[in-house]
Amino acid sequence: MPTQNYEPLPVRPQVTVIQGVLWDMDGTLLDTEPHWMAAEANLVAEFGGRWSHEQGLELVGKALPDSAAALQAAGVKLPTREIINRLIDEVAVGVAEHVSWRPGALELLAELHAAGIPCGLVTMSEEPLAKLVLDQLPEKYFDFRVTGDMVAQGKPHPEPYLLGLKMLAGYVPDLEATRVIGLEDSAPGISSAAASGITAVLVPHLSEVPSSDAWHRVDSLSSLNLRTLESLLTVTSRA
Repeated sequence: MPTQNYEPLPVRPQVTVIQGVLWDMDGTLLDTEPHWMAAEANLVAEFGGRWSHEQGLELVGKALPDSAAALQAAGVKLPTREIINRLIDEVAVGVAEHVSWRPGALELLAELHAAGIPCGLVTMSEEPLAKLVLDQLPEKYFDFRVTGDMVAQGKPHPEPYLLGLKMLAGYVPDLEATRVIGLEDSAPGISSAAASGITAVLVPHLSEVPSSDAWHRVDSLSSLNLRTLESLLTVTSRA
């Protein structure tokens, strides 16, 4: 498992019933999906295959080994590890040139930070790309991160969020999963968050995600703040 070479933030006193917020990265924190879809299409085209926009949408939120398998099925004759490296390298170039934060993301992060609520990143992207993204935030909002190369089973399996909860427990005594918010934009991601037992909140972006009693749905991060997130916990606790 890779290690994270940075100092975690100190535990801050909390003033809310929310014990932590776990964020997906691609499509939730920032809009990297066009970079991923372009990288996938370019790789398939390099090997003479065809790749549609719809096929790209099917990979949104999935673990990178699953995406690599789909590209291999489309004719990319490269090992899984090389495919993943090629995709990450191309996406990283796009992110380094410009970061398109999702509407309301920076404002919500700032409010959570001011309230002393620990935040963690739970992404299927690997460590180098996650670090590149977080380094471009205006403040050090994230206490820790879970990346795709830290887990054996990616989203939609709950392992990424269960690891996130384990890491969050180092910051929050007597952690309760239902008092943790998980923010996601895709079907694999929201399924992973919900299966871990946290309060899962879907903020849809590019891909269609069916409604479910297992998660809440909001139109935009711009509609979320400390008070509205607290109300979701209240609804969950009454269910």
